This record gives sequence, structure tokens and C-alpha cells, in this order.
Amino acid sequence: MTLIYGHRGARAEAPENTLPSFRKALDAGVTRVELDLHLSADQQLMVIHDPTLKRTTGLRGKVAQHTAAELSRIDARLGLPGWPTPCPIPTLEQLLQQCPEIQHYQLEVKSGSERQSRIVLDAIASLTEQYKLQDKAVVTSSSRTLLRFAKRSNFLLPTGLVEEYGLLDPVKSARRYGCEYLILNWKLCNENRLREAQAAGLHVSVWTVNDPALMRKLAEMGVDSLITDAPKLAMTVLDQGRG
Repeated sequence: MTLIYGHRGARAEAPENTLPSFRKALDAGVTRVELDLHLSADQQLMVIHDPTLKRTTGLRGKVAQHTAAELSRIDARLGLPGWPTPCPIPTLEQLLQQCPEIQHYQLEVKSGSERQSRIVLDAIASLTEQYKLQDKAVVTSSSRTLLRFAKRSNFLLPTGLVEEYGLLDPVKSARRYGCEYLILNWKLCNENRLREAQAAGLHVSVWTVNDPALMRKLAEMGVDSLITDAPKLAMTVLDQGRG
């Protein structure tokens, strides 16, 4: 059965990467979520996609210029225009505390440098140990620097390569960095690549899949999971209403 991950929670139904968005995914019966992480100025893990605040909050400046306390007071509801109530930027810890029903996380890390990678991975390792998430999370990234560092430092959580363009062989790259997951842009997913990846022991997760016909096609092809902005729709299309 193809698993469903809510993209940034339920991005089509509530402001992305906010607590209401993750709650929407859970309300639809989807207990697996994908989210994005950036570090605050005081090195807390913040759940937000962009390195800057503008798109989802309307404010200028970078996430890294503000403390977690400051960021937690900023309203990020511009991620879905027309949302009626404030949606603060959450910390990862707040999400873990307030949505304990979530069964699995794809934690996408955007950082580039090796120093940044070390700080982020240390922070994730600390939280996953505290909340006993060792079997409930995978750290994903398109950053080869981060994945290389994770492998070299014997990072305990599984990792996944996020591949959008496929300029290099995604399966070979994922294996090179010791990944257990391959997160493919749906345009890169074909039967040959899927079979090759699965034969190499990789869990293949495909994003961002919002069209019902594409959902069915990928499920029939045998992808391990799909990432969607519309978890409720995906549950209906893939007939997983049992939850």
C-alpha cells in the first residue's frame, strides 16, 4: 500500500508548516507528515520552508536573524491567503508536543555548510532522543554536504536524498550517501528508476502529488509513499478512509 505524507502538513487546506496545517492532515487520517526546518538565531529548530520570512509572514529578514521566542510570535498565515486566525511559526518541539498522533516525520533540512549541518543534526538528534522518535523520523535534504556529514559522523537517524532535477543519477547518489530514502520530484519518477531504487533498498517517496490521476498512477506503479498538499483528497483517491 502506498503511504501518504502531508506536505508541510496540509498545505492546500491550512497555512503551510503551522500547527493548524498538521492538525488538518491528522483530521484527514494522515499520520505521516513532511516539513521543513531552519535554525533560529539561538539554534532552535523552526518549522518553516524559506530561509526568509517574506512569503509566509509578509515581514522582511531571515529566519536565522531571530530567536525562537521572536519567531514564535510571528504570524505565518500568508502561506494560505484568507485564513482567518493567526498561525505562529512553530518550533519542531512544539509540533512534537502538540501533535503526538503523528506517526512518522520527513524532516527536510535546507542548510548548506558543514558547520550548519552539524548544528542542525545535533539539534535533531537531541530532540528525537528526548521524544523517542528514533523509529519515527527520517532526515531528508538536497544538500550533499549535509548527507555526506551525516554519513561520516554516524548520524543515528535514517537519511533521504531530495532530488528535484536529476542531473546526476538519483539512485547512485542516494546510495553513495548511505540514504535509506529517495525523495523524488514526481517528474523524475518512472518505472525503471523506481524498480532500481527499490532493488537498492530505498524507500521511494514522490512529491508534490496533488492530481488524483497522478496519485492513482504512482500508487499503481508501486511507489512507497507520496507527498501531497491535499491529504484528505489523497485518502479518498487511494481509498484509505479506514485511516
